[in-house]
Amino acid sequence: MHNAASVTDPVSRVGMLRLAFFSAVVSLIAVFAAVGSTIPLFNVYRAEDGFTNADISITVVVYSVATLATLLFLGRLSNHLGRRPIAIASLCSLLLGCLLLLDVHDIGTLIAGRFLMGLGAGLASSGLTSYIVDTAPPRPPWLTSVASSQTVMLGLAVGAVTSGAMVQYGPWPRELVYLVVSALLILSAALIGLSPETATPAPGAWRSLRPRIGVPARVRGLLPVAAAVFLATWAAGAFYQAFVPALVEDQLHTRSPLILGVVFAAYMGPSVLGAPLGGRFTPARAQRLGMISFLAGMTGVITAIATGTLVLFIVATVFAGAGQGIAISAATRGLLHGSTLADRAPVFSVIYLLSYSGATIPALIAGRLTSTLSLPQISLGYGALALASALFTVLGARDPQSTALGHGKTTGSRPIGHRGADRS
Repeated sequence: MHNAASVTDPVSRVGMLRLAFFSAVVSLIAVFAAVGSTIPLFNVYRAEDGFTNADISITVVVYSVATLATLLFLGRLSNHLGRRPIAIASLCSLLLGCLLLLDVHDIGTLIAGRFLMGLGAGLASSGLTSYIVDTAPPRPPWLTSVASSQTVMLGLAVGAVTSGAMVQYGPWPRELVYLVVSALLILSAALIGLSPETATPAPGAWRSLRPRIGVPARVRGLLPVAAAVFLATWAAGAFYQAFVPALVEDQLHTRSPLILGVVFAAYMGPSVLGAPLGGRFTPARAQRLGMISFLAGMTGVITAIATGTLVLFIVATVFAGAGQGIAISAATRGLLHGSTLADRAPVFSVIYLLSYSGATIPALIAGRLTSTLSLPQISLGYGALALASALFTVLGARDPQSTALGHGKTTGSRPIGHRGADRS
């Protein structure tokens, strides 16, 4: 009996961890499918409710700011309260946002709905991604970084394409997708409820609300290049949310919500396919390869906008999306090198703080410039950011092993910029 128990318990634990991994991945897909579901409706709101490009840009900024604030203040909360409560809270926030967006006829409602989505996405970006890392199987070795970094992109792509199809072909074009996504969010919450907890509740939850932005000292040298990767690729993602709906209609001459969803998914979807490819290389080589591919794709996108060529726009978008997948997963893999369970939520908070800063700041500036610059001119600014980030990555990318030598075997996580404890 004793021998049977010793065999059964590990098997049962493996099964429960697999359930938790599946539940966390499905939940993260659901979260960002909800976020992506709004994209094909932006042109509907522009046409039927008179929203401007600047209005749409503000909704992207509000979403990103809400996510940033949540990560800054609540990013470490799952270390103290547990992964499951934070995951369920994020799903509930997205559900409220979807219910609010069932009746959008003024910009205030859209902003409020996107704010709730940003709050939920922020909680998910630290809590659910940490839950994925906690429960991911050890093989293949690239699965952890791909599942934690690219599930977001998969969710956005699924949400955008599904929404575009429902808006164009389904009944209740302004409401159906939110009802479907709401059902998926409820299902995800049920799966999380059935899954085991991986983080032991610990005191200090109130203290964890004090902002602390830090990564382990052993990988801190990788942060500048990782920041360049996250800033440029997520800025492009915000560009696709805020301005591509208008560009597709005005410059590429189609009003199809499905085409708009496909265009957005063409950037997010290949990111998922590019990420495992990057796992074949060291983090430094993969970041260089990814950012060169990303730059080539963005160059093609700008050319397609200038010539009004939809096919070239989609092909170049796919290339840029695959490049960002390679680069983002490699940067994430480097920052997670040697991480402990307690490190993971703070590390992901830093990753997403950088990412959403890249989404927010350029979108805010570009939104203000829409009254004086055309959208093709604004796209050139995003191209310049892609060029600068690619050059910086090619010149500065390093692997975590070589960085770790400069910091010995330190494993603690301290605020960025704190140097006294790092001096030899």
